[in-house]
Amino acid sequence: MSETRIYSAKNIITMNNYRATASHVAVRDGRILGVGDLGELETWGDYVLDDRYSDKVLLPGFVEGHGHMLEATMWANHYAGFFSRLDPFGVKHGGLKSIDDVVAMLKRKDAEIDNPDAPLVAWCFDPIYFGGRRMTREDLDSVSTTRPVLVLHASLHITNVNQAFVDQVGWQEADDVVGIKRHADGTASGEMHGAANHYAMVWAMRQGRSANAGANDSHRAEWEQYGRIATRAGVTTLTDLGATLAEKGTKILSEWSKEPGAPFRLVPALLATAIPTADGLASLKAVEGMGTDKLKLGIVKLVVDGSIQGFTGRLRWPGYANGTENGIWNVEPSDLPGRLGTYHDAGYQVHIHTNGDEATAVALDALEEVLSRNPRPDHRHTLQHCQMADEAQFRRIKALGVCVNLFSNHLYYWGDQHMTETMGPDRARRMNAIGTAERLGVPFTIHSDTPITPLDPLFTAWCAVNRLTESGQVLGPDECISVRSALRAITLGAAYTLKMDGEIGSIEAGKWADFAILDADPLEVDPRALKDVPVHGTMIGGRAVES
Repeated sequence: MSETRIYSAKNIITMNNYRATASHVAVRDGRILGVGDLGELETWGDYVLDDRYSDKVLLPGFVEGHGHMLEATMWANHYAGFFSRLDPFGVKHGGLKSIDDVVAMLKRKDAEIDNPDAPLVAWCFDPIYFGGRRMTREDLDSVSTTRPVLVLHASLHITNVNQAFVDQVGWQEADDVVGIKRHADGTASGEMHGAANHYAMVWAMRQGRSANAGANDSHRAEWEQYGRIATRAGVTTLTDLGATLAEKGTKILSEWSKEPGAPFRLVPALLATAIPTADGLASLKAVEGMGTDKLKLGIVKLVVDGSIQGFTGRLRWPGYANGTENGIWNVEPSDLPGRLGTYHDAGYQVHIHTNGDEATAVALDALEEVLSRNPRPDHRHTLQHCQMADEAQFRRIKALGVCVNLFSNHLYYWGDQHMTETMGPDRARRMNAIGTAERLGVPFTIHSDTPITPLDPLFTAWCAVNRLTESGQVLGPDECISVRSALRAITLGAAYTLKMDGEIGSIEAGKWADFAILDADPLEVDPRALKDVPVHGTMIGGRAVES
């Protein structure tokens, strides 16, 4: 018989409705045998009592319901964010407080590169913090006139490039590439949106991977770095909501996920926005059967609009508070029902990116059309971000059986800017209306969208509980939720939106023994200190992983 190991803890917060807390949990064959007190668990027979966590608090392993493997990939390039940030190895990178600071950093990095043809790529840039000034091609031409220079915005919906990049890809005279912003004289301004941005971003990532000898075809270095970041944050299940699901790469990933030391479960979603649906279905079919205990396949991602802080999100009347013209459609509203319906009819779960409330309205219209034609029990299609939805839209979401994954981190990182520049105070107070979702009974979770913001579910929960902006304003106090609700959102709530709530998300018999191990009880600290609760490590499938 396999060994039974019983772990003691200062407290076990189970997210299990049958038993909210316990002192011990029994593990066998990587699964939870039972949870309770020692006397109850001794009925299972011989066991090893393990007291290594006797002074720790155990929760279900945190589930990041919207993240991207790019969190690891990006660190092959240069950080240009406004806020300081830790890299996969725990090294702190300071924030850059002006466009001039970003340009100066790029000039320093340019001087350090020996290869004259190698591109220079930076990421996490956001001009919304810089008083309305936008980066231009001329800014980046001052870095180099010969080397391609690309600066990816934090939203990943905009990229700034220099003239050398424009010349290399042949866009200077191109009129048919969607998303090239131009000066009055018709020359490229260096800011790329839509299809042009997507091309530039993919080009930059391919260049970075080529330069990273450790990644090679398997991207093993990226997976391991993603795992380091996840363990440090208490995360045992990650998503990659924008994967290509290439057959060769997915097969390698599948084999890696079978290794005992693989430190997380992964749910990649096929990014189906810009590919014909027939090709998308073929990609999904090609990887069928490659799923494992740590690799769940079968989710599709569609991106309807862009980002609010990048002014590419689609907003209903009265539009952007500062008068900026409305954003972009990554999927035209007339095309969305057909795309969505194809994947729905084939039995796939679809996660739909909508930031602005106009995009949410278009997505709900498409969902209603598809579900009216072909009802499907327990489809769990999920609106991702859904930041500006009002109460009427949440009632439609509830009626359609749709889930939401709300971007609570925006409240801190861009809340002040949403108040003054994008939405105005009234709409900003209702953004990421988690309290409304809870009151109406809409299944919900919350997320970081890493690398857009750092992977840290306790911080994400802190945002939902306190709704504090960077300047200290409380943005919509009526939308605050309790600490317990926030913890549920980053465990069982996220598992539900991924159709994994039968396997993970709570500590109960039969589920995988995936735990977040904390040094303090998040239910006992001041709610404003929730983000500061230290993470000791994780356990996945009964195997301990130290942070």
